[in-house]
Amino acid sequence: MTTTTTVTVPTAALGADAPAAPADVDAAALADRADSLVLALGAADGLIDPFEAARARSDLDAVAERLALGADRTVVALVGGTGSGKSSLFNAISGLRFADVGALRPTTEVAAACVWGGAAEELLDFLQVSPARRIQRESVLDGDHERALSGMILLDLPDHDSIARDHAVQVDRLLPLVDVLVWVVDPQKYADNALHDRYLTALAGRSEAMLVLVNHADTLSPRAVATVADDVRQLLASEGLAGVRVLPTSALEHTGIAQVRAVLADAVARPSVSLRTALAEVDAVSARLSHAVGPSARPPRTATTPRAAAPARTTPWPGAASTRSPRS
Repeated sequence: MTTTTTVTVPTAALGADAPAAPADVDAAALADRADSLVLALGAADGLIDPFEAARARSDLDAVAERLALGADRTVVALVGGTGSGKSSLFNAISGLRFADVGALRPTTEVAAACVWGGAAEELLDFLQVSPARRIQRESVLDGDHERALSGMILLDLPDHDSIARDHAVQVDRLLPLVDVLVWVVDPQKYADNALHDRYLTALAGRSEAMLVLVNHADTLSPRAVATVADDVRQLLASEGLAGVRVLPTSALEHTGIAQVRAVLADAVARPSVSLRTALAEVDAVSARLSHAVGPSARPPRTATTPRAAAPARTTPWPGAASTRSPRS
């Protein structure tokens, strides 16, 4: 007997301004599509660059493992460039002074994580967050205040534009595994080409899971803050990201922090957040391979033709075990 897991999610994304999200995510159909991509990779052997084929298989395995280790967790990442103030915001959102804040230069060299709602050691190991860079948020003193964020893992990522290549490598590895992308920009560098061309435009398909924070709002007049925020919205709209919510913030004055926490609490409360992340990544892999395997990446199959078994993956897709082939 085949079991299909379908999780319904709200149509609104992060905030009232955000674009509509998929109405539901069918875990079994998602697993079937991932298996079809693997089959298509095999059928297109010789037509796809070996590096691209290996990357596609690695990405599919990584997303499957991410779901297996924490489908009930919502991974949120603060992403930004040098001096954007990610670490200060990490501390303000968590209410802890854990992330390193540098007065003279950025100090986030490896990702840091704050966990709400119990330990998540296996998932953090998979995300390659050092044990020394993890902290548990809730305590008996403020558990009620933090309950709305229970299940969230907040990451403070290295600067995506750092001159240290390893920093960008960490960011690129983690982004496909993150459920909510919180882009942190400052009033001077919000139009940075590296951010927009390499990341925002490339990830436009995940706009329903994005939030943009215009940080250091305390350095501007209220009128200038509104002007910059409007300019950011127009810039995002020109890149196919119309509706992504933009909030002014200041870690120093705590401006906008309550709003950010409310948006994140809304994301945490939604079912299938991690499934939608997996769907977005499968879409991205399919798009990268479409020149060789076609846009759907699904081999023809009739109702009377049994489905070929996909090559074994390291990790089965959660929620669809009954429809998958046995794995070694």
